[in-house]
Amino acid sequence: MESNQSTVVPPAPWYSGYPAPRSNTPNKITCGEVLELLKAADISEAKDFVLIDVRRNDYEGGSIHGSINIPAQSFYTTIPSWYSLFKAAGVKKAIWYCNSSRGRGTRSALWFQDYIDGSNDTELKSMILVDGIKGWATNGDEYIGRMDEYVESYWKSS
Repeated sequence: MESNQSTVVPPAPWYSGYPAPRSNTPNKITCGEVLELLKAADISEAKDFVLIDVRRNDYEGGSIHGSINIPAQSFYTTIPSWYSLFKAAGVKKAIWYCNSSRGRGTRSALWFQDYIDGSNDTELKSMILVDGIKGWATNGDEYIGRMDEYVESYWKSS
């Protein structure tokens, strides 16, 4: 007897259509180190780093002041353009984060570092923010004070 039931196959992850990063060990930077970079930029008004939030549909609870949003799901195909823009702006550190920096943020940082390495660039470094935005938002008032659109209830419940 034949069954009319079909097996449900879960969709492939969003990143499955792109090559895996060549490395699985990203350069890391802590929340404290990023805070010091932000403080130094306040004093000198010079900034040689960029913060990139790669969240898309979970872009809630706030973001680090001054960061840009490049959803990871659309990042891979635009890497050459972002590289050119960052180089033209004098960026030395591209700092990536998602909610925890254990998935999208790490993957984006590694893809970008692959591109940097393939360009024989020794000046620009791609880094992952350890513990992501969740680590930042739960690290105390000094960190919260450097967030845009901070929603306290979001971080209390997550």
